[in-house]
Amino acid sequence: MESTFSSPAEAALQREAGVPGLFTPPEDLDRVYELERVTKFVCDLGCQRVALQFPDQLLGDAAAVAARLEEVTGSKMFILGDTAYGSCCVDVLGAEQAGAQALVHFGPACLSPPASLLPITFVLGQRSVALELCAEAFEAQNPDPTAPVVLLSEPACAHALEALGTLLRPKYQDLLISSPALPLPVGSPSSQPEPLERFGRRFPLSPGRCLEEYGAFYVGSSQASSDSVLDPDLSRLLLGWTPGRPFISCCPDTGQTQDQGVQAGRLRARRLYLVERARDAHVVGLLAGTLGVAQHREALAHLRKLTEAAGKRSYVLALGRPTPAKLANFPEMDIFVLLACPLGALAPQPSGGFFRPVLTPCELEAACNPAWPPPGLAPHLTHYAELLPGSPFYVPLPPPESELWDTPDVSLISGDLRPPPSWKSSSDTGCSALTPRPQLELAESSPAASFLSSRSWQGLEPRLGQTPAKEAVRGRRGIAIAYEDEGSV
Repeated sequence: MESTFSSPAEAALQREAGVPGLFTPPEDLDRVYELERVTKFVCDLGCQRVALQFPDQLLGDAAAVAARLEEVTGSKMFILGDTAYGSCCVDVLGAEQAGAQALVHFGPACLSPPASLLPITFVLGQRSVALELCAEAFEAQNPDPTAPVVLLSEPACAHALEALGTLLRPKYQDLLISSPALPLPVGSPSSQPEPLERFGRRFPLSPGRCLEEYGAFYVGSSQASSDSVLDPDLSRLLLGWTPGRPFISCCPDTGQTQDQGVQAGRLRARRLYLVERARDAHVVGLLAGTLGVAQHREALAHLRKLTEAAGKRSYVLALGRPTPAKLANFPEMDIFVLLACPLGALAPQPSGGFFRPVLTPCELEAACNPAWPPPGLAPHLTHYAELLPGSPFYVPLPPPESELWDTPDVSLISGDLRPPPSWKSSSDTGCSALTPRPQLELAESSPAASFLSSRSWQGLEPRLGQTPAKEAVRGRRGIAIAYEDEGSV
């Protein structure tokens, strides 16, 4: 039980606090952290207070980078190293609490639009890429020079995609190169036509072309891994990519390739299972997994409206980073829905696992909205913003009189026939929303009350009128180790 819901007691004694990652040699700091570009960003804005956000694996270099930037720019630097949620999201709340006028984010980033207008720049890192080996691997996997293929990469390898494309363009006619969807500098002219933004990347598609026509060649991820430890950035791409189109990953160091079609099938199969669990659920816990990404309030209101329309009870929980020990305090919940950025929602779960499944907002949408999925659009979305009004994937709830709410539905897990939503049943004159009790009392039936009645211990019972009244007496005095009436040993 201890290993399931919490860490072993010995782990707290054996863990070394504050152990940083590998230190970067001082002569390589400028290249690895792009300090020249960061210095220009700070000086152009004229900021006097700047927040530097580092993930855990880069905290070892945080002090050296901050000292170097303070020396060059003359501005005060603040290190943000303990984010409340995921390190891939910009911690605009922490930066504002420090009074920072700008923020520099180092390391992998989800590139989700922030909820604040604070000036932000990203340093994704520059992992070495063997261009010749990757080009040979691309040619081996794509013998047809006319096949449409898009070049993708993990964020740290994005700097090498243009050079890789230069090697491949003379032979391949329909080659598309993606780029990270970094925020554009203020005042920069927008390109016409504007490139498609999806998966945290920009795709410069030609007029009349769509991304669903392309296969993918992904540069990143060193070794083949199981679904449980798959990189969340790669998981986002596999879930959202068009089924049936080839998706090949390539190790940037060795040029070794792997067909990710099997992994994509496993991810989609798991999502279908989670959608079934959501349809069977009666009580839903909505986990606030971000406060710094744009439209998180609108998404939370949308999910609450969605669960209410499906006849489910929802509770909003603000717990920081979800862990098995935290969520185990809410056994009433049938499922949890993590409202976070795409990388945070798809991050690998702890080794112990959660006692209830943790879903993404898109899976809850597929379970509660009978009009989902929309025809002709990708059914596997990864960002909650794609479910809101204004998105091409937005699907409004059907009106109450729609026949979609009356469609018979059978659970693929239990085999039982799912009842219609509670509001649908209450509108029927032959049904009642009140359940009689043996004491001839009436109470509103609810999933939470049903869960409480099924528990063997339901808390202290008053038992009014069933126990004799007694005069209060003086109890024991002292502390647990030595009460006054125990004497000395």
